[in-house]
Amino acid sequence: ILKYIAHLRNKGLQDSSIQRALMAMRVFFRFLKREGKIKADPMIHMESGKVWQKIPQTLTVDEVASLFKAFDMEHKTGLRDLALLKLIYAAGLRVSEVCALNHTDLGEESICVLGKGGKERIVPIAKEALDSVDRYLATRSDREKALFLTGKGKRLDRVAVWSIVKRAAARAAIGKSVSPHTLRHSFATHLLENEADLRVIQDLLGHSDISTTERYTHISRSHLHSAFDGFHPRA
Repeated sequence: ILKYIAHLRNKGLQDSSIQRALMAMRVFFRFLKREGKIKADPMIHMESGKVWQKIPQTLTVDEVASLFKAFDMEHKTGLRDLALLKLIYAAGLRVSEVCALNHTDLGEESICVLGKGGKERIVPIAKEALDSVDRYLATRSDREKALFLTGKGKRLDRVAVWSIVKRAAARAAIGKSVSPHTLRHSFATHLLENEADLRVIQDLLGHSDISTTERYTHISRSHLHSAFDGFHPRA
């Protein structure tokens, strides 16, 4: 159902048209259940009629690679911004989570993330992302505990992160609305496309309810044709 909704959105249908399609599906599945043709109504968790609005755009693997090439590695700011974006994508972090990171949260192969409700989770990180973070940290001589700092030595906030992502997307000429959440969603979608278990993705994203993950990680159309080697394309 989510795949079909994404298909309608990709075709450019208006919300009103998608709403009518969902209503027809809802009536049809209720009929099938009443007739005993199915045991459970798959539309039961979609009563709001707003499900399609909860499926944000994702980037392709190539677009993510283009985004990572949009920084000037000769400057400290470019090293910071590349490390920031790689970490968001490599760990599927919320913008609030990446802003809250400290040096001590980094491990050799994982990162400790403080999520919603103060819940901690350990997320494995690809070596490429950790190497980028190390290159950025090597440019710093301050004693601040925050992992990412502004040019004035203050902890990077969510507004600054949004701005960094937007500027990078513009330089990479990506014709989509890209935000930190786009990277988080792309992380989850790419894992799902590569046949990662939904429960694993739930743990990595820090979702307390599997239904949130099911809505969050729609299966893209490319999954119908092929799967990539491994779970994560940049691992």
